[in-house]
Order: sequence, then C-alpha cells, then structure tokens
Amino acid sequence: MKFSPFIKQMLAERCGKEIKHSADCEIVALDISKVTGDNIGVNTIKRLLGFIPDERQPRTSTLDIIARYLGFDKWEELKAHDSTFSNSFFNNSSDELLVSDLEQGTKVVVRYLPNRELRLDYLGENRFRVANSINSKLKTGDELLLTHLVKRFPMLVSEVVREGKIIGAFTAGEAEGIDFEVVAQTAEIP
Repeated sequence: MKFSPFIKQMLAERCGKEIKHSADCEIVALDISKVTGDNIGVNTIKRLLGFIPDERQPRTSTLDIIARYLGFDKWEELKAHDSTFSNSFFNNSSDELLVSDLEQGTKVVVRYLPNRELRLDYLGENRFRVANSINSKLKTGDELLLTHLVKRFPMLVSEVVREGKIIGAFTAGEAEGIDFEVVAQTAEIP
C-alpha cells in the first residue's frame, strides 16, 4: 500500500517539511512519535510514502496512528476524506477550501475553540498573513503556509514565519476542528 498524494501532503504539512527524499521519512517518524506517543518504523513510513516498493497492507493500528497524527480518530475517518478512496470528498463542497482557488487579497476568517479567531489575508502562493489574532498563539503579522482548510477538521499550517524567521508548523483546532468563512476581496470582515 502506498499513500495517496492527499495524505502525503497532509503528512508534509503536519510535520512542517516537504517529503521529497527517503531521509525525510525519519523526520516524519520522529514527529509522529512526538505528537502521538506511538512509534512507527522509518521503513514503514518509507513504504507508505513509496520510497520502498512494497504492496503489503500495513496493520490497522499503524494506519490509526497516522490518522491520529493528522487529526482524525481512526484510519477509516481519514480515508473517508481522501478523494482517491471516495468519489464524494466531503458532504458539502463548501466544507473545503483549496487555497489554490483563491485570488490574492481574499480575506478568510478562521474560528476554533475555545473562542479563537484568525483573520487572514491571502498573499498568493499558498501564503497568508495574519491580519488579526484573537486568543491564538499565532500573532498579527505572522505569515502562514497552508494548502487547504476543511470545516470540522484541524487547520494544518506547514510553516509559520514570524518577524522573518521560520518558527515551525502549527495546528489549530486539534480537538474540535475549525470553521472558516471566505470574505470577498473588497468586503470588510464581519
């Protein structure tokens, strides 16, 4: 079994590093262990990402660990949100926002518990600037790199840049997920 590009991208965003080489799998394995407390062997990660050819099915427990790492309860839940496993990606297309579909200057409001809100300005090339941050660890002026937002799922930011320095990846709404609203380029954010 080899992971789909969707899951590979989610892994890259979650660990904050593009996965281009087999050596990058070590970073993924270490981050999975750090975040979940469970270990997955580097060679297993390499197989799942296609660096080692192998069609064996991984254990369900391994897939469940990866799902938890990505903000899902179980592998079946993650699999249900991968378009390569299902023709219906989400119940409602308004539940997902592909950043590549946005125009530069678009404003997006992201809300998550408890009482957190981010007002984001789209800069282009999958980058946002935080225009306003309420009760979040992200600060006004931070720049974020992310490819998509999905309602009721965590927001996975693969890179946060603060005052010109990369400070790492960030996940918002790990427990309950996020809600978001796209505001027209010329409209004021409510």
